[in-house]
Amino acid sequence: MATSVYVTELENTLQATSQHIIDRDAQIISPSYTREVPLVVDRAHGMFLYSPEGTPYLDMAAGLATCSTGHTHPKVVKAIQDQAERFVHVSSSDFYQAPQVILAERLSALCPWMGSARVWFGCGGADVTEAAIKMARYHTKRPMVLSFLRGFHGRSYGAMSLTASKPVQKQGFHPLMGGVLHAPYPYTLREKEGHLTEAQCIHYLDKLLAEHVCAPDEIAAVIIEPIQGEGGYIPAPAGFLRYVQHFARKHGIVLVMDEVQSGMMRAGKWWAHQHIDGVEPDVILTAKGIASGMPLSAMIARSHMMDWPAGSHANTFGGNPISCQAALATLDVIEQDIAPTMQERADYLKKELLTLQAKYPDRLVEIRGKGLMLGVEFVTDMKTLTPDVHVLNTVCQHLFHDHQIVVIGCGKSTLRLCPPLIIERQHIRRFIMALDAVLEALVRQ
Repeated sequence: MATSVYVTELENTLQATSQHIIDRDAQIISPSYTREVPLVVDRAHGMFLYSPEGTPYLDMAAGLATCSTGHTHPKVVKAIQDQAERFVHVSSSDFYQAPQVILAERLSALCPWMGSARVWFGCGGADVTEAAIKMARYHTKRPMVLSFLRGFHGRSYGAMSLTASKPVQKQGFHPLMGGVLHAPYPYTLREKEGHLTEAQCIHYLDKLLAEHVCAPDEIAAVIIEPIQGEGGYIPAPAGFLRYVQHFARKHGIVLVMDEVQSGMMRAGKWWAHQHIDGVEPDVILTAKGIASGMPLSAMIARSHMMDWPAGSHANTFGGNPISCQAALATLDVIEQDIAPTMQERADYLKKELLTLQAKYPDRLVEIRGKGLMLGVEFVTDMKTLTPDVHVLNTVCQHLFHDHQIVVIGCGKSTLRLCPPLIIERQHIRRFIMALDAVLEALVRQ
């Protein structure tokens, strides 16, 4: 009887209107979640999300850079179904399973160490950040961890302590984890506002940090995003990222590259740091796009650094066999179907955005990023470069309500473009035409 009641309730829920679900959500779900548009997703396919009313929405956010192969890709769905019929779960703390081993081998082959790596699996980005903190401290026997201003590394306590993106992410949660340092990260557009230049950021690491804050030989790890995600889709200048590596090597510090959002071909290569010659981190963190929406993350580290003993760090669900099979299918789809033409589509999107920037130079101040990880920053005035939060919010809302396109923001006033990697020219044209119409309406106001 309980099952029958449940099935009836589920069927009724699936037939409910969007507003009905939103109203029920407001009464029962934690208010800590941020919902930028009132979209209830009933189903999804390819580039589109569908509401309970059947309205299709072009998805330019991909579940926050997660649904890399689009929604319900047939190869990924089949991999999930096949594994579910074999077995759904065993804990990696207790048993062995082939999908996890095969995936670890595939991920190791994608890293600069080419086979001389070990892999630890989690369920999300914060999991692997926590793992990197613990592993680096254990390996080096040092207490401190260095991260960067505007960086985002997760919301669990250790990850949140490294994060310096927005005050709301820490407000009310102090005291945080000790032993954390923050250094400046170049933001070329805003140097006139007091943000340090690339040379000044390097000087801070080279001189000021060691002389006034912390002896480098007390630092276990430095963790950096090659393209800051929540901070505003800001790529690290090549010289700066190379110097961060030099600083780490010079002082025996573990270099952790946070590729949770920028990895898995999101930025046009398997890892965003590969755009910069000579940069080879000791640890790579990946999540989001790795399994096309299934919960999975991985810390890939040089073998000798993963010298912690059995029982020192594990979890129940990390490396779940269904997620691992989804990831293996995702890697195949990216490698075989997406990678050969992705850069062409990414270049087309950026070219069209630059055309819009030329048309609206007083509002659209910068197009930045790599591959299909692009940021569009809005300002109120080109002289002051004041972030235009109102325009960002207005653009997101009008694209959703008037054009059925889903986008989200990042930083203070940056439109975040991280669509499924399967995006095609007709989707890009539809988005560009809609954004053009929204901006033109704003100019006329």
